[in-house]
Amino acid sequence: MSKTVIDLNKSVYDLVTNHPEVGDVLYNIGLEDIKKPGILNTMGRFMTIPKGAAMKHVDLTEIVTALNNLGFEVINDAK
Repeated sequence: MSKTVIDLNKSVYDLVTNHPEVGDVLYNIGLEDIKKPGILNTMGRFMTIPKGAAMKHVDLTEIVTALNNLGFEVINDAK
């Protein structure tokens, strides 16, 4: 059974649209703006998870670990 791949080079909008649980992970880790009306449809279209994590001072490793724990394979995380 293959894992679903999450490419961190893709926009937050694309990732959350295809995998809504990614939005929950981001929200729970500290990127609360993901749940604000309109943010996903505007900033989310050009924002990547690494850029958002840097802006909000959230450790990208924490996000990658949470996504891995949900069964996703994360690529392009620049570890």
